[in-house]
Amino acid sequence: MYVSNLGFNVHDEDLKTLFTPYGEVSSARIINDKATGQSRGFGFVEMSDETAAKKAMAELNDKMVDGRNIKVVEARPKEDRPSRGDGGGGFKRNRW
Repeated sequence: MYVSNLGFNVHDEDLKTLFTPYGEVSSARIINDKATGQSRGFGFVEMSDETAAKKAMAELNDKMVDGRNIKVVEARPKEDRPSRGDGGGGFKRNRW
C-alpha cells in the first residue's frame, strides 16, 4: 500500500504500529530524501493478508495522523521514466 501525506516526524515503526491492528505487517517503510535523510512524507506498507490490507486501506484512508489526513491506496508498480538526455552534469565532452 502507498501511504501519503504523512507528517515528517512519522517513522517506520510508527507506520507499522498504525497498521498492526488490522493484521500482520510484513514491512513498513518511510521514504527519506537521499541528501538530507528527512522524510519525504510518504511510505509503503505490505501486509501478509489481502483482506486485512483492504480493511486497513478502507479504515485508515483520510484518517488524521500526526495532524494530517493521510491517504492510503493500493501501490502501483513504478513506471519507467523517459531518459533525461545526456546524463546531466552540464558539460559535454564532445565539442566540435
